[in-house]
Amino acid sequence: MGKKIQLIDRVRLGLAVSIAKSVTFLVRSLRLGAASVLPGSIARRIEPQILQLLSQQVKNGIILIAGTNGKTTTALLLCTILEHKGYKIAHNSTGANLENGLATALIDNANLLGSLNVDYAILEVDENIVPKVLKPLQPRIILCLNLFRDQLDRYGEVDTISKKWTKVISTLPDETVVIPNADDPTLSYLGQQLNQKVLFFGLNEPKHYLEAIPHAVDSIFCPKCGHSLDYEGVYLSHLGDFTCPSCGFTKSKPTLESGEWSQILVGLYNKYNTLAAATAAQELGVDEITIRETISTFQAAFGRAEDLVIDGKKVRILLSKNPVGTNETIRVVTESTDKTTLLILNDRTPDGTDVSWIWDVDTEKLVERGGTLVVSGDRVYDMALRLRYSQKSAQSNLNLIVEEDLRKAITTALEHTPANETLHILPTYSAMLEVREVLTGRQIL
Repeated sequence: MGKKIQLIDRVRLGLAVSIAKSVTFLVRSLRLGAASVLPGSIARRIEPQILQLLSQQVKNGIILIAGTNGKTTTALLLCTILEHKGYKIAHNSTGANLENGLATALIDNANLLGSLNVDYAILEVDENIVPKVLKPLQPRIILCLNLFRDQLDRYGEVDTISKKWTKVISTLPDETVVIPNADDPTLSYLGQQLNQKVLFFGLNEPKHYLEAIPHAVDSIFCPKCGHSLDYEGVYLSHLGDFTCPSCGFTKSKPTLESGEWSQILVGLYNKYNTLAAATAAQELGVDEITIRETISTFQAAFGRAEDLVIDGKKVRILLSKNPVGTNETIRVVTESTDKTTLLILNDRTPDGTDVSWIWDVDTEKLVERGGTLVVSGDRVYDMALRLRYSQKSAQSNLNLIVEEDLRKAITTALEHTPANETLHILPTYSAMLEVREVLTGRQIL
């Protein structure tokens, strides 16, 4: 934290940052995008150690946020809390969470000579590159949110990823603080194996238990001995209150009492994000009043439970990019009284090209309640077929509308939404960007 850089490294760093900033200016001036990845890619070719050279200048350290779901919301909430205390933050707010995106975020906050003057850097990191970036970043705090199956064509099983995390985190300095999700068996076990300071976050609210373990379950076996875990109840997917009847492994105790923390964002999954950010903020010395006040006025990140008003009607965008996340957004929809939903399924690189994951989603709950379901996207017919297979009876009161053209699909969904209800839109990642551009006229990336 705040280390001095040798002269030769300073010269090369300054050159890399200057060129990267020029690229950023050019891309944004020509409205070619947000320039959230390309500048970092170019800078890393000029100075391969740029992540290390910039991160070591951060005064109070790097906060790394990793996991399958919730990174963007948790990072933005923690960033907002710290900014309310007057700290200057570097943050990869566009969600570009691979190495080039991390480099770009730090470059954006540096001057032309490569000097970085920020108090903290909050970086959300793709779960698969955590082992690659921990050494150059040397984070002060690591938030481990959850591990679910995400893009089937890109990643292996969650236990493989967790083992890689454990191996590399265990090599970090003892003063590193690790904050895992106590309700995730693999992460709870990870935290129990470390010598570093470990704090946990999680729920202790049986009233939120699901009626049954959902289809999209990744880890119901003991990470210590392999025996089936006994669950008192699950909150979502494999996250819950568990013990192992064979070896005695059990859920770690969370630092904060979850029932004492309210949230403004919809969805139980956002309760986890809230608790994760609050636990990290308290560890950084932020007072509880500031944390609670920030949470009570917090606005969701784009596409994550984001609320808009379009033509006088309420619209809520709920990013739905994998089985667990989609099951939770469906829970938000089914717990409301709103009866119009737009589902958009794409299979582009940011989404993952394998869309077979939709068969692990509990779409039956969405279909059973009836109402209007509008379907669109690159794989519109795959999603329409999944919904048809979810119908128990041909006599259901479901109005399923299939529309290939996204703009027409949005218009149709809005037309079917009564003035006093909210249109819920459940898109994959690239679809979410398209939806926001259609609705607001602004591109994100």
